[in-house]
Amino acid sequence: MALVGSYVALSKPLVAAFPVFLLAWMRFGIAGLAMPHWLRRPADEPAMTPRTRGLVFLESFLGNFLFSICMLFGVSLTSAVSAGVIMASIPAVVALESWIFLRERITLRVGLAIACAAIGIGLLAFAPTHSEAAVPTRAAHAPSPWLGNLLVLGAVICEASYAVIGKSLTGRLGAKRISSLINLWGFALSTPLGVWFALRFDFAAVSMGMWSLLVVYALAASVWTVWLWMTGLKTVPASQAGVFTVLLPVSAAVVGVVVLGERLHAAQAFAFALALTGVVLATWPQRQR
Repeated sequence: MALVGSYVALSKPLVAAFPVFLLAWMRFGIAGLAMPHWLRRPADEPAMTPRTRGLVFLESFLGNFLFSICMLFGVSLTSAVSAGVIMASIPAVVALESWIFLRERITLRVGLAIACAAIGIGLLAFAPTHSEAAVPTRAAHAPSPWLGNLLVLGAVICEASYAVIGKSLTGRLGAKRISSLINLWGFALSTPLGVWFALRFDFAAVSMGMWSLLVVYALAASVWTVWLWMTGLKTVPASQAGVFTVLLPVSAAVVGVVVLGERLHAAQAFAFALALTGVVLATWPQRQR
């Protein structure tokens, strides 16, 4: 989740350099070149059932394709503060969906952790934000910030569904195979619009630094983070894992300070501390009765 927040923040200059659908298509394509050997089914893994195939498609459609589109368009249409406040609801949505679909019980500590996460990041709405190194985006001139907020909310629902469906898949497939399969579906879903924008795009105008950032973004978004998340979900309940999604907006803000030149104020530091307290509450070992 810390890596997800990092590449969400670093996607701001990428959105300014590439059309969103072209960026998503190239992300899946680059990642696919890095893990073709992960597609092969291990000898000890059972063949996929129609239900498993359907879950793989939904995992990619919601967690990869729609999340990327909603988040990239949403960040370009609304402010970073608004996006951070909305993203603070991810742990609560994950816990709610895991209770509805996986019948996981929400303990008191996990509930308190979710509250800490939401309150901590919600405080960012009242913290002043200044940027010393502005990145050109459409957010400053967005005519419809409500649409950007709605798209970020859609990304929240997609991310929560990604966590819940991933918990079901980890009992059927290995983490590497899940990563490669959902990336392949993401590439297929984004190909029509990706090719359409590619035929009209001037690739020669993109700097080498931006190409390097694109490669790191693709590997982080489709390979490293997916493998880490699916491996962790094998032993961690979805509702508890959902608390770690608080690191998404936290790390995005940290990258904004360190890389993009934004200032960190006292209220923001307190919000981060409260959010991380929620992570400690959710993961501290419990005494067995």
